[in-house]
Amino acid sequence: MEIVFIRHGQGEHTLDLPKSLHTPDPALTEEGIIQAKTLKNHFPLSQSDVIIVSPIRRTLQTARIWSEGIKCQKIVSPLVSPRMFPQNPEWQTLPCDEILTKELIKDDFNDFYLEEELSNEWWLKGINKLPEKEFKVIAEGFLEWCKHIGNKRIYIVSHDGTITSYRQLITGRKLSRNDFPKETGFLKVNL
Repeated sequence: MEIVFIRHGQGEHTLDLPKSLHTPDPALTEEGIIQAKTLKNHFPLSQSDVIIVSPIRRTLQTARIWSEGIKCQKIVSPLVSPRMFPQNPEWQTLPCDEILTKELIKDDFNDFYLEEELSNEWWLKGINKLPEKEFKVIAEGFLEWCKHIGNKRIYIVSHDGTITSYRQLITGRKLSRNDFPKETGFLKVNL
């Protein structure tokens, strides 16, 4: 099975760093919208495809634009929400990385399915500050869950730190922020 991790398009929170990281619930910029549209050429979707999406507006917008006109399955999961990389227990979750509520997602993105089998704890806190040992257990379980979906390819629309954390876990290689994917950059992994 192949998993394709895709970073969301350019978000408003990246326009005036570091101040803009304190923007709550940032959307895609005009450039981010263009980037999301180009995913249609790189990864044409069909009805049988599955996209797993982080519960953050910019990832949801990226997935919606990319999948426009295709009735594929879109699942929102906090197990691919923002993740600090590298981890530092003294850092706090930034406003730009706070998970949207299930109610807001249902209202604004009603064509997405919420992964509700997970404890509400994950929907409240996500994986942003999860210590490495705990992340490893949760991430391995998530990857096993992906295998049981039954598709030969699954797309995951997520964030630079999250993608790098999963990549480090899967490959066993020590990575750094230099390994972050660019906006709508992707990483293919065979499991």
